[in-house]
Amino acid sequence: MKTHGRVLDLFSCSGGAGWGYHLAGFEVDGCDIADRPRYPFRYHRGDALEYLAALIATGGIGRYTLVHASPPCQEQCALTVGTNRAHGWGNAHEDLVAPTRELLDRTGLPYVIEQPNGRAKIRKDLWLCGEMFGLRVLRHRNFELGGWGVRQPAHPRHRGYVRGYRHGVYREGPYVAPYGEGGGKATVSEMQTSMGITWTDVRKELTEAIPPAYTKWIGTAFMTARQEVIV
Repeated sequence: MKTHGRVLDLFSCSGGAGWGYHLAGFEVDGCDIADRPRYPFRYHRGDALEYLAALIATGGIGRYTLVHASPPCQEQCALTVGTNRAHGWGNAHEDLVAPTRELLDRTGLPYVIEQPNGRAKIRKDLWLCGEMFGLRVLRHRNFELGGWGVRQPAHPRHRGYVRGYRHGVYREGPYVAPYGEGGGKATVSEMQTSMGITWTDVRKELTEAIPPAYTKWIGTAFMTARQEVIV
């Protein structure tokens, strides 16, 4: 079966992003510093930036069509700069967005940088929400697109609340919160079903994952844009 090419999935976590590119017709290779035995594709364990730098130096980057990166940026995520910082919780966090972008620019390849809502310094060329795909999670995510672009899709109105407690009040709703435990938050089974992730049942991995529907859409949009340029 002919594929659209190969995606390098950096900071791959459990493979939510990678699986979406797979559904869009790409082969996928992952890289993450943590052991990810459930990652569903070929996988390199190691520092993602060191690995990317080595691929550039050796020319190995040439086998890829697109690079996706989800660098850690807890220092600027909404939870850290809000609740945690206000209470003096947590430790120092890494912000790897800028060095990631610098290396991605050196590859000469089109790329995608993914970040949650917050103050991470990326261009918000695209943002996606679970409601756009009829999912049971909202999980808003921002994407910087390097070397290519796509029109922002319409954002449907949310259908109600996210189930659970907020400010001491419990509400039912069509969405579940795919993080934390208790208080009406999603069970592991609900997290798997609501995001379309079946290959891992590790709560922490599910908490960090993006729904594959997002990158399936991105991968399809990338190929459409690429074909339009060729034509």
